[in-house]
Amino acid sequence: MNVYRLLISCPDAHGLVAKVSQFIFEYDGNIKEAHHHLDDENKRFFMRIEIESSSLNCSLDKFHRAFVSVADKYKMDWRMSDASQLKRILIMGSKSSHCVADLLHRHHEKELEGEIVGVLSNHDKLSKLASWYDVLFKQVSINDSTKTADIASMTQAISAFNPDVIVLARYMQIIPGDLCDKYSGKIINIHHSFLPSFVGANPYARAAERGVKLIGATCHYVTANLDEGPIIEQDVVRVNHADSADDMKKMGQDIEKITLAKGLQYHLEDRVLTCNNKTVVFS
Repeated sequence: MNVYRLLISCPDAHGLVAKVSQFIFEYDGNIKEAHHHLDDENKRFFMRIEIESSSLNCSLDKFHRAFVSVADKYKMDWRMSDASQLKRILIMGSKSSHCVADLLHRHHEKELEGEIVGVLSNHDKLSKLASWYDVLFKQVSINDSTKTADIASMTQAISAFNPDVIVLARYMQIIPGDLCDKYSGKIINIHHSFLPSFVGANPYARAAERGVKLIGATCHYVTANLDEGPIIEQDVVRVNHADSADDMKKMGQDIEKITLAKGLQYHLEDRVLTCNNKTVVFS
């Protein structure tokens, strides 16, 4: 069953749920799934609705045009999508392969509601992995001595893939601010949740020395502020004194894979709305 998805963010107003539902009813739309949330602090209303596409008595384009008057009246930020139009996913990675391999395998098994169009890396280590899954691979090295030119080449490579969403699957380069702005709300990153306590190299070794009891991962949208974008998903696993740094790293990588896949899937299913620097996730 195909669905159209309507996502709304707007100032709170009386009767919003009824107004939107009535509008859908007027076009014979059958609501398959509906969620809404009121952010009391910001006085902002959020809604996600799935409509059975076959139930509408008009085209999606006509329905979209008709909804403009409602959206304007209530000052809505909104978007509507056709779930049958799969989003184009570009994976960016460096040397670590666990997240890249996990996403490629999920795509191979048709677990992702999206189409992986390529793997872009600053190293060649992931090329064989991409080839095995029959996914286009592109390498753009980033060197300190030619960084400006290399970043320009990377930007061109990204544009050539024409992605709807970019997944930084342990890509160990900072994304320039202009790219963050161009793909705002469309770049997803994953990192361990030791930040800001254990920044830099060997965080698991230092966490083990410190005797941490929880390790985890954070999936978030990328902004110009490094690792401070709106959080989509997080998860943790408990560790104890018997776990070595290597044990913790393995468990941490497992959590990273699961958390990134969940966060990406929420995005692909249009379940995420942002408000300032946080998210509403209708999971």
